[in-house]
Amino acid sequence: MYYRKNLILVLAVSSIPGFIVGALVYWMAGGRLESELLSMHNRQIEQRAANIDEQLVNMELMLAHWAFDPKFDYTLKNLDVAQKYERSWDITKTLLVMQGSSTMVKRVELYLSGEQPLLFNPEYGTVDNSQVSVQYDKLLRSRQSTYWTQWAFDPDRPGEKDLTLVHLIPGGSLKPFGTLLLRMDPEKVAVMLRTMTPYDSGETFMLQPSGDLFISAGDSADDSPFVAALQEAIQERGTGGGSSFLFDWGNATYAVTSGSFSRIAGEWTYVSASPITSITAPVVFISRLIFLVSSCALLLAALLSWLASRRIYSPVGRLLQTLLPEHAAAAGKEDEFKLIERQWNTLHGQSHALQYTLDEQLPHVKESFLNQLFQGYLYGYSEQDLQNRMKRFKWEVEDCHFMVLYIQLTGISSLEGKFRGGDESLVSFAAVNIIAELSAAHFNQADVVNFHDLTAGLLLIEPGACPAQPEVQGFSEELTGLINRMLNMRVTVAFSAPVESISAIPLAFEAAKQAASYRQFGGENQIINMDRPAGQGQAAPDTQYSFMLERALIQALRTGEAEEAYRLLEEFLGALCADGAKVIDVQQGMLHLLGSIQHTIMDSGIHPNQLFQGVNLYAALSQIHEPKLILAWFREKVVAPFLKELCERSDAGIKRTVEQAMLYIQEHYMDNISLDSCADYTGTNPFLLSKSFKRVTGKNFIDYLTELRLGKAKELLRDTGLRINDVADQVGYQHSYFNRIFKKQEGITPSRYRELSHHE
Repeated sequence: MYYRKNLILVLAVSSIPGFIVGALVYWMAGGRLESELLSMHNRQIEQRAANIDEQLVNMELMLAHWAFDPKFDYTLKNLDVAQKYERSWDITKTLLVMQGSSTMVKRVELYLSGEQPLLFNPEYGTVDNSQVSVQYDKLLRSRQSTYWTQWAFDPDRPGEKDLTLVHLIPGGSLKPFGTLLLRMDPEKVAVMLRTMTPYDSGETFMLQPSGDLFISAGDSADDSPFVAALQEAIQERGTGGGSSFLFDWGNATYAVTSGSFSRIAGEWTYVSASPITSITAPVVFISRLIFLVSSCALLLAALLSWLASRRIYSPVGRLLQTLLPEHAAAAGKEDEFKLIERQWNTLHGQSHALQYTLDEQLPHVKESFLNQLFQGYLYGYSEQDLQNRMKRFKWEVEDCHFMVLYIQLTGISSLEGKFRGGDESLVSFAAVNIIAELSAAHFNQADVVNFHDLTAGLLLIEPGACPAQPEVQGFSEELTGLINRMLNMRVTVAFSAPVESISAIPLAFEAAKQAASYRQFGGENQIINMDRPAGQGQAAPDTQYSFMLERALIQALRTGEAEEAYRLLEEFLGALCADGAKVIDVQQGMLHLLGSIQHTIMDSGIHPNQLFQGVNLYAALSQIHEPKLILAWFREKVVAPFLKELCERSDAGIKRTVEQAMLYIQEHYMDNISLDSCADYTGTNPFLLSKSFKRVTGKNFIDYLTELRLGKAKELLRDTGLRINDVADQVGYQHSYFNRIFKKQEGITPSRYRELSHHE
């Protein structure tokens, strides 16, 4: 009964929209639809009328603009087209431009009255027919300088009138002698008016201020019954600024909209009438059909609901009995679907949580636990607690030995590698995948931790006896070869001695990591076995710290010599890395050099924290393990910012010194001046002046002096009659050297230059 009642209610409710829709449709067809169509028609017509009005305004403004153009001033009066052909051709081109500015313009004409009237349409010609000239002269008698008119330009066809925009010229003149005419294309104007009719049928026309028909989109005449009836209806309503109403004519209803265009010298009234009966009639029929169909559907639903409810409920009852047998007896009192949904959500949530933990979270949790174990963050846990936690993560740790491998990749800065700086995370990810696959093939339990800085940790768990050293050694060699081939990177592997307890793993990892820092700089793989005596009797090489290169580098930084500083920095690092130096020794040496450079920066009056924006340079340098990366880091992060700041502080003084030198050269170029004399004058040394001069002007000192002297010599050769010897003396050269340097720079001798300049 519960299900059947709900089914009947649903069927009844589903039939109600049909009745509501039918009633609404019928009400809309009875008046609402017509009102909305009228309102929509009115909005559309007003918008399109505004577009038409804008086009007409643009034509008026265009004509007014050209009427005031200097091309159409008093110089056109009594124009002799034969004598001033170019002026006539220019006017013709202007009229053609005006004619092409609007698609509704049929022709642009210029009429000039006088003893011999001229007519440009747009090509010029004389008006020999007196009747034609009389027709055009009538346009000049208007009191208005601009106006619209319907005018018959052909005396033989007085009934063919064109809608014409007239502007007297010259613009603003009290005594005009000509007119500019825009003659509209009747067909194009009719097409423009037809845009005000939304439908294919209907009528659109414009009325003159007198009430006569101006122009019609359907070529209707003044005596058209439909047009006459519309005019009468509009006059009865007394529409001044425009209106919209429904108009019945024949067997159809029209939506009528009227308005006005504020044109020059009067108001034009437009009228648009569109039939809407073809839209409303089908709506009335559909509303009645909806009523009938809804009634039949409601009766049929009431008849079939009883039979359908019994069959539909049968599978629901079986599903409820299967999922919730304890609630099957209460099915008549509670909503069965809510019970089924609640039970399904519970089971689905449990299943999803378990699957997510198993497939997604467990590997990440295991890696996070290993990372904390390696770093020593779990030192507070007892051995038993650590064993229990590892067992929960599916590790077998009973009676096992553990070994830690620290793996470090180098060579990312090499031009032969597949990767570049900034790809550390990507390379680490690829390497960890290789390590995981290879270790799974060699050992029963092996888990990798990715440190994302080209390093990784590997934990080996072997039951019973400790892992065999040769097996780990073979794994390390195979791993280095595989990474060499796939990633083109060098590998350093340091593995600890086996330990029996989990709590000893952090110490083993730290020892392996420390051992990796004693690897030798070079481009080869290195495998460090901590269970083997350190160095096996080999003496560690002495640290090659060059204090001489350090002093030279500091001096280059103080004087701002960038290229020299970069060269010395590279030479210093090369000396540190020579003779099999170890990573830790090179890092300690570069840290000492960093301290010396920071001391130099403070001596120069620059605060390191402001220069490096508070970055901990020592911590950043300690994380770099390759010589090329160390060199690039020193250049970009330490040396370059300091040299830039030093250069900015010294640029102003250098420019002032060079400007003083240039003024001195311009005043004494005719004397025997040199770089040393300029340096004495400016109070600096010749080397610094030469370097500063090139940096500021882009030219060497001697090139600048030569260019200045030869420029003065060319002026004397062009503008004076001095002998070549005297010219050479005037610019500070001996005669023989002057001839050679002049020909070298200009390609010709001084005498030849004087001859060519006089010919010009």
